[in-house]
Amino acid sequence: MNIKKHIPNTITLLNLFCGCIAMVFVSKQEFEVAFFFVFLGIFFDFFDGFFARLFKVTGELGLQLDSLADMVTSGVVPGYVMYFLLENSQHEISNSSVFPFLGFVITLGSCYRLAFFNIDTRQTESFIGLPTPANSLFVLSLPLVVSYSDSLFVLELLSSQWMLLLITAFSAYILNAEIPLFSLKIKKFTFKDNLLQIVFLALSVLLVFFFQYAGVPLVIISYVLLSVVNNRFSLDGKTK
Repeated sequence: MNIKKHIPNTITLLNLFCGCIAMVFVSKQEFEVAFFFVFLGIFFDFFDGFFARLFKVTGELGLQLDSLADMVTSGVVPGYVMYFLLENSQHEISNSSVFPFLGFVITLGSCYRLAFFNIDTRQTESFIGLPTPANSLFVLSLPLVVSYSDSLFVLELLSSQWMLLLITAFSAYILNAEIPLFSLKIKKFTFKDNLLQIVFLALSVLLVFFFQYAGVPLVIISYVLLSVVNNRFSLDGKTK
């Protein structure tokens, strides 16, 4: 039996397992632990493709497993987090117990994106629309920003139903928007081919170092902005 061919799918299943654990901690509103397991799941998600390419064992099964695992870790979990944020928000729009379920619009947007990604041949070298892992980290960071921020403005902003609803709608939109975004996955093992990814990684480390959890949404925003600049000026050296 060739063990190598099973390694990428095993890593993908570890992503799914992390998503399941994160769901449990979200249900307990232990968002920091949930964030950790989502981050770990995304780490596994990054390396399943890396090892699939390294061992040359890519196939349809791996593609489908990857999307199914992402659906939990980067689809259901952030929707569940937004549900709790809306449930604990100020009742500016509605105090109905049904209202927080609108948070799962993020899950619906994630599901549509993952399904479309599997049949969209344009997304082999880069992404179109925000990848679900990036959106998941953005949403998972919000309750942590609330917990650790000393800013009254930030606290009021992220407890506003209007703002949370806007974030929910924007998440569903940006996941499926026709905006080219550079891939974070390593395709070739050269500095030149990964220059943009290296610049983004360095910027991400600085933002998280100086702003802690508040740096996470800034990282995601920077990713989108860098992609827009890259599309305009071809920072990665590729012809657009």
